[in-house]
Amino acid sequence: MAYAAQPKLLSNESILMEQSDDSTVTSSTKAPFYLRCAAILIDYVLLLLVPVGSLVISQLGEGIGNASISNIAWYCVVILWMIDFLVFPLFRGQTFGKMLVGIRMIRTDGRPVRLGRIFIRNVIGYLLTTMTFGLGFLISVINKSGRSLHDYVAGTVVVYTRKRRS
Repeated sequence: MAYAAQPKLLSNESILMEQSDDSTVTSSTKAPFYLRCAAILIDYVLLLLVPVGSLVISQLGEGIGNASISNIAWYCVVILWMIDFLVFPLFRGQTFGKMLVGIRMIRTDGRPVRLGRIFIRNVIGYLLTTMTFGLGFLISVINKSGRSLHDYVAGTVVVYTRKRRS
């Protein structure tokens, strides 16, 4: 009985985190830069559909040149942003884009993220990353843990959620 349970336990440990001083992710579980880029691109395309759709509808109704994006469309963008970047991660550790590409954010100790860390990561961290002209994203390319500036600020890491083929 002990032999049957032990391999399962070891596989779960390797999926979560290596325990070390800096709580780094194993190279087999960290999400690669291209998946993180794909996830954020999906999230922002989703958000841009509302104002672009509003602009297209107003052009059809008012004619080219007189179109504008309504305030309601911008309110919808804010609500969608809060749902995608604060509510979804609170329950699943994933934005819609992360769900589609199969990655998840967790705390560096392997526990799920909570609202405070999500807010720090997705609001303050992304603001800092934007203020560095995107250099905060490139940090994940050059370090072994795969963490970006916003991950360091919030104490999070992005890992695979789907099993990888060997």
